[in-house]
Amino acid sequence: MAYKNTPNMVCMHMKSEMTHVSRNRGIDVVRVLMTLLVIFHHAAIGYGGSGGWFWREQPNASSSLLVMFNAINQSYFMGVFFLLAGYYTPKSYVRKGTAKFLMDRLLRLGLPLLTFFFILYPFTVAIAQAGQGRPLIKLWWDLIIAGKFGPGPLWFAIALLIFAMCYAIWQTCRRRAGWSAVSVDALPAMPALALIALGLGLLSFIVRLVMPVGREFLWLQLGYFSCYAFFYIAGCAAARSGLLERITLRDAAGWLIVSILAISTLPLMLMIRGRLGGFEGGWNINAFYYAIWDPAVAFGVILGLLAVAQRWGRNSTQIVSRLGSTAFGAFILHPPVLVALSVLAMPWAAAPVLKFIVIGCAACVASFALSAAIKSLPGVSKII
Repeated sequence: MAYKNTPNMVCMHMKSEMTHVSRNRGIDVVRVLMTLLVIFHHAAIGYGGSGGWFWREQPNASSSLLVMFNAINQSYFMGVFFLLAGYYTPKSYVRKGTAKFLMDRLLRLGLPLLTFFFILYPFTVAIAQAGQGRPLIKLWWDLIIAGKFGPGPLWFAIALLIFAMCYAIWQTCRRRAGWSAVSVDALPAMPALALIALGLGLLSFIVRLVMPVGREFLWLQLGYFSCYAFFYIAGCAAARSGLLERITLRDAAGWLIVSILAISTLPLMLMIRGRLGGFEGGWNINAFYYAIWDPAVAFGVILGLLAVAQRWGRNSTQIVSRLGSTAFGAFILHPPVLVALSVLAMPWAAAPVLKFIVIGCAACVASFALSAAIKSLPGVSKII
């Protein structure tokens, strides 16, 4: 006799599918590396890279090397975070249920977001302006009174809260309709991934006609969100089969070649067409190139990272696991740490690239150390 899956039966089936999906050190390696890269990315902006940040040593300075460094990072590093966030979402949802899952997301994402928004954001701005001779604490208080608030890099938490809500709604609708869970058991063939990458590039190009890179809506740069949403969804779909933990260098090889070729075109484009501008968006060749270039680079780099992490990361030490547990805290805390170190280093007469390397390294160490110290406080480890 035919029957329709009830919500309880679907949930039990999902639980049986998800039992083998657990954290491994390989993915912890990726999380740590991407957090370090975020810190270096923002350090680069301060010394001539592209993008917005709290502090720049010379506001109008530009370094071609650091601009390329930031452009390459931007193509994939937040995509990795969204992919991994999506990968662990189904397991969390099945274990906790809808209500508890959403409450947990509000606690683990919402509380850090509010803390940064109302406390750390004005504090970081105050540090950036303290070199002008005004007392730090008074400046901080004045900024709070003036309503100088913002999410900074915690826009990522805003996006994840939206995605988590969408995931919960989808799962509720799916259970009521009796639909099977979506799962990707194997990496799609390269031609299929190429079509996906092309589609994402075209969609980004269209979105950037209205919302070019750099323009925000609710603190979110929607010009990048075609790829971000795809990676989150891909992570969710890959979770049940543990696909991200089975990527090999053979799987990644073809896309690594594509990414290397795409990256090699960037200096040429900047040299030939850089002065024409328009990479951020618009009906022009530069904007079309950048929109297509993004996923072309991202697919190869992300697959390569996962493959290398699974091959060598599994044998990593407990230190990696400890760093992995403090990575989100370092992500939250690095803006005031990095800006403070940058301001202190202003009198140092060194080349911008050298200062970027030294200050970036120091900020990485300090951010992870501060995160570990704060996580040792009662109750904090339940949040970050």
